[in-house]
Amino acid sequence: MSEQKPTILYIEDDPASRRLIERALSFAGYTILLAERGLQGLDLARRHHPDLILTDINLPDLSGQEIASTLRRDQSFSSTPIVALTAQGHGSLEWEMAFAAGINGYITKPIDIEAIAGQVEHYLKGGKDQFDAAKLPGAQEKFTQEVVSRLEKRIRDLEKANEDLVQLDKMKDSFIQITAHELRTPLTLVFGYTRLLEDNLQLQALILREPELEMLLEGLNESVARLQGLIEEIVVISRLMTNRIELSSSQVNIGGLLRKALRTYQKAINDRGLTIHFDAAQFPTELRGDHDLLYLVFANLTSNAIKYTPDGGEIFISGHFDAETLRMSLRDTGIGIDKAEQKLVFDRFHTTHNVMQHSTSKTAYMGGGLGLGLSISKGIIDAHGGQLWVESAGYDPQRRLGSTFHITLPMVLSNVGQKVVV
Repeated sequence: MSEQKPTILYIEDDPASRRLIERALSFAGYTILLAERGLQGLDLARRHHPDLILTDINLPDLSGQEIASTLRRDQSFSSTPIVALTAQGHGSLEWEMAFAAGINGYITKPIDIEAIAGQVEHYLKGGKDQFDAAKLPGAQEKFTQEVVSRLEKRIRDLEKANEDLVQLDKMKDSFIQITAHELRTPLTLVFGYTRLLEDNLQLQALILREPELEMLLEGLNESVARLQGLIEEIVVISRLMTNRIELSSSQVNIGGLLRKALRTYQKAINDRGLTIHFDAAQFPTELRGDHDLLYLVFANLTSNAIKYTPDGGEIFISGHFDAETLRMSLRDTGIGIDKAEQKLVFDRFHTTHNVMQHSTSKTAYMGGGLGLGLSISKGIIDAHGGQLWVESAGYDPQRRLGSTFHITLPMVLSNVGQKVVV
């Protein structure tokens, strides 16, 4: 049986050079590992521990000297031959710094394909290029200066990239706020016109003769309300995505807020034949919190339960509280949530069904939305110092295993008047 040839790791960003060396060394019987970036090369080296490492000196992310210096700090690479490939000749500053970093030798470019296998064999057998030991302290100092210089440049690049990201984030937030304002104005006018139409006696008389007009008016009202709700969700999520949301504090009647959320979707509840189990007496009337944001949470959770509960199903809203904490849950008899999905439902823009079958209705069975509601809700509850999580035995439309969303909230909001990181 022939002896197995050693494994060579070759780190090179130039595709043509990679192909050339790979062919030459593979033909000579070596096993070749290829990396096109320094970090990728370090990862491959640590995972496979090659018998020899060939690296280009000038890589986009790390220099060959940095790769060698990093590996030499690991005891398992203390004796691994590391050979640099470069167009710079012996005696150059680059050559001196390479030896200071722990590189054993140099192969100059352009590569001699006829000689490369023999050169690799030389270094595998312990061969090293000669270097004047008296120059080593100076070379080490130059290498240290080079590393510091590259590090400073990377820090500057990162700072510039961070400044650009902050500016883009501000522009994005401003764009969302302006767009929301521009959309609110015409929607408010449309909403006002629909109210005028509803109050018009002549139209009411016409509706009595033409019932289809009442359906059209209801559809218009529902569409306007849905757009208004969507705009509010986008504004809130933009604040959450900038990781800062400002809370206001007032005495909040939680039972009253839940009742308001249920009234919002009363038509859908009736049309879908859903049964709601809810007792406002189980909830505090004087919890300190942000009234409008907490209503948004309860409205989102209610619409979510309606959406994923088949017609004729049930929704249970229960709670209990003491002087410090409110604990509540919203349970449905719906289709349930797959175990894997439960980790994702609070992610922004996550939806649990095929977007190609997307429905814009928030209350139709398996209806849609932007996938913002649960993410918004969790951000708001987190900002209040509470917790929101889900439990479900799994997804099963036939058995209807259901889902339970749990909330804990402190009775007193400690973050009032602050911009809270969420």
